[in-house]
Amino acid sequence: MVSDTYQKLNERAALCAKRLRQAKTVHLVSHIDADGITSAAIMSLAFERAGINYTREFVKKLDERIMLRLLEENHDLTIFTDLGSAMTDFIVDNNMNVVIADHHQLNGRPENIATDSVTFPYHMNPHLFGANGGFEISGSGVSFILACALGGEANQDLAGLAMVGAIGDMQNRKHGKLVGLNREILDIGVAAGVLLNAPDLSLFGKQTRPIYKILQYSSEPYLPGLTGDEEACIRFLQNAGVGYDQREGAKLWIELSFDEKRAVISALMKFCSDRGFSAHRAQELIRECYTLLTEKEGAEMRDASEYSTLLNATGRYDKADIGVRVCMGDREDALAEARTLLAEHRKNLVNGLNFVRENGVTQLKNIQYFYSGDEIKETIVGIIAGMATSIEGIDRKKPIIGMADSEDGIKISSRGTQELIRRGMNLSKAMNDVTEAIGGAGGGHDIAAGGTIPPERAEEFIQLLDEYIGRQLNN
Repeated sequence: MVSDTYQKLNERAALCAKRLRQAKTVHLVSHIDADGITSAAIMSLAFERAGINYTREFVKKLDERIMLRLLEENHDLTIFTDLGSAMTDFIVDNNMNVVIADHHQLNGRPENIATDSVTFPYHMNPHLFGANGGFEISGSGVSFILACALGGEANQDLAGLAMVGAIGDMQNRKHGKLVGLNREILDIGVAAGVLLNAPDLSLFGKQTRPIYKILQYSSEPYLPGLTGDEEACIRFLQNAGVGYDQREGAKLWIELSFDEKRAVISALMKFCSDRGFSAHRAQELIRECYTLLTEKEGAEMRDASEYSTLLNATGRYDKADIGVRVCMGDREDALAEARTLLAEHRKNLVNGLNFVRENGVTQLKNIQYFYSGDEIKETIVGIIAGMATSIEGIDRKKPIIGMADSEDGIKISSRGTQELIRRGMNLSKAMNDVTEAIGGAGGGHDIAAGGTIPPERAEEFIQLLDEYIGRQLNN
């Protein structure tokens, strides 16, 4: 039995699917992150299975410049996945033939973003039907519903990719597991035999990293005394009698028995207790995890978290189409190139985090921020901002803002917490309103948002944002 919201999205999907079938060719435009890449892969597979001719491109952001280019190219039909909901006014004003499968917050004139909009009805977005796109469904989930409207039950095997996109979009953070519409898609994937969900160690790398490396690189949560210290992690495992042996070497998490896994988790819980971790922080070590059963054990694609990181590495380095090819089954050239990009991505993340550690963040009354210039690639500054919240000395009672140079200005990425949202913070609205006030553009989710601003107005932006967030938190 599907929820009322899922049913409404399904009905909208049927309308959009009819529009797609009528097109001679479809031009697919998607975002470059893991959610955007899985969204594009889901729709690409659905188009190929349905015999629909299509082309594909990826964009870092969808702004008026790109919309004008697409208008000039005059595609028979354009579909936006994991973006597009902020461009409804442009679409309507220019009479563009467009389908949107997005989950970001809505932006536009009321008549263009109404649930029953007559001016633009080919719009799939959970916010239209009262659901939250920040944690109830991602862009790949919306694309999955549309793919099923195109191909029926034959496309239910794509639920695995939808969950990879959801995890890449951090949709499990608020509740420690996937909920809402994501949960319904998960159930479809489990029933189809492509997904498994179960509680497990939440740290990254269970399929591919030795256990001591999992501990060494843990940033969420940050484990003082272990994170960043390889020898300490090896000693920790030796003291626990699990996972590292001088003769046998290091073990992967997936190579441990049930009892060995339980021993490691017990040792970690004691470690957290001895260091005065809050119960909430300790509980972050165990979360519901998601396994793609059709993938080989020991491969990145087996674990939704590792899979999403692999895809992020392709998109953040302008190779999103390599990620799509992996999603569509290329386990030779595309996977090899994706793994090379992942190695570079990991190195850049470490360097970026070290930059923040060494240079610190500037504290204002309501926000904290760092400016990295060209030291951090603008496509990963948001990831660095999120990781930086685990650094000692960062104030978790304030959102953190990362800033980096980009070709068209200064790229801004902001990250918050659920506690801040409960207090009234909405980063999507803040970024949209403040960037617009100084001649930039921005938006996203309540917990994570981004934008671009003119370089000469960076100081003004920071002051305005600090005041804006202050008003949100004090209302």
